[in-house]
Amino acid sequence: MSADPFHLAWFLNGFKVQTWDSPFAGPGGRHLNSPDLYIDLARSLERAGFDYILLEDSSFVPDGYQGSMEAYLKNAWMVPKGDPSVLASLLTQFTIRLGVIPTLSTSEYQPYMLARLVATLDQVSQGRSGWNMVTGSSDLAARNYGRDGLPPHAERYERADEFASAVFQLWDSWAPDAVVEDRAAGVYVDHAKVRTVDFEGKFFKTRGPLNVPRSPQDRPVTVQAGGSPAGRNFAGKWADTIIGYVKTPEEMREYREYVRDRAVAHGRRAQDVKVLFLIDVTVAETDEDAKRADEAARSAALADPAEELAMMGFTTNLDFSRLDLDRPVNEQSAHLVTNGHKSVLDQFVARAGDRTLREVLTEPATPVLVGSPDTVAAQMDEYMQHVEGDGFLFTQNNLTRRSFATITDGLVPALQRRGLVRREYSHPTFRENLFEF
Repeated sequence: MSADPFHLAWFLNGFKVQTWDSPFAGPGGRHLNSPDLYIDLARSLERAGFDYILLEDSSFVPDGYQGSMEAYLKNAWMVPKGDPSVLASLLTQFTIRLGVIPTLSTSEYQPYMLARLVATLDQVSQGRSGWNMVTGSSDLAARNYGRDGLPPHAERYERADEFASAVFQLWDSWAPDAVVEDRAAGVYVDHAKVRTVDFEGKFFKTRGPLNVPRSPQDRPVTVQAGGSPAGRNFAGKWADTIIGYVKTPEEMREYREYVRDRAVAHGRRAQDVKVLFLIDVTVAETDEDAKRADEAARSAALADPAEELAMMGFTTNLDFSRLDLDRPVNEQSAHLVTNGHKSVLDQFVARAGDRTLREVLTEPATPVLVGSPDTVAAQMDEYMQHVEGDGFLFTQNNLTRRSFATITDGLVPALQRRGLVRREYSHPTFRENLFEF
């Protein structure tokens, strides 16, 4: 018995400097003016039949480690970072089937601007764009946009719900057959099939209609990473595909069932939501080689946890360097309160328990799969048999052509031999391929 076919996607940690000091850095990826690495990644993902690449984003220079920007700038940790919509537009021109999804925050855009940007990206990609719906998690970013800080967590999701409603109505402001191109009658657009939206809510107001025609795939694909109860409810209501950030097969199954139930509660079908789970994968030619590589990486992180501390500071807006590395986390949890990524912090504290901060920092919060291509393919098969869908989302902190080739040229063929992932695309648009199975 094998699992039913499932989907693959890639979570890119921002349009940023990638592994600039690695001996395998190669050309591109070390400067924002040299995007060749990202183009090669997108082409490799497309050859491997991936559904999409998601471009993470943040719009601030972090200072969440030792109260300073120094470590982030010195080491190129999450900065420099460029606007993902620019990279997304570029990648659509070097691919023909891969979905390309920028991250755009409801705290940094107005609904009309965002709806128009994504709709335009969908036009130039012939129906392969999307929107990763985030509410924002950093007061630093809010200050860059002229505000004192982010609203409270609950209010952010209230605003995001209204924002999404406005965006969806703008995307629907053109009927599917509004563009007629009737030369004989001298009519390009049937004006009766384009309507104003006249949206007015508590936080946002927009007249509409968009001045961009309806999406080639009917509507751009929406993505969300619902972790908190409010986030899961929002994801179930609006997202086509959801990022699952949990660890065990049992947690994965529970998460998928929960967000599908929320989708049904909002009048959708359970199968209208595809949940892809983040995984931590190390693939090498043999199981022994993969284990050595994994152990070496974890030993280095354990010996010097500065980057892990800095990344937790980036994500949660808390300075973890102020905590004692060798005291149990639960003894220090009173200091761990944030208006940032609450779900990430809550999961971290729960996972840590009475272990020390040093111990838990180097422990991945997602499934860890290590081995040869056939070994990891078998592990992924077992996970999906238990979870019953819908797929996996890969990410790599140290991205090089060598690193992503272990997935696209090593692991994926092993999955294809088992009949677990597609060998070729069946449809021209992102949405059609995502909901093919």
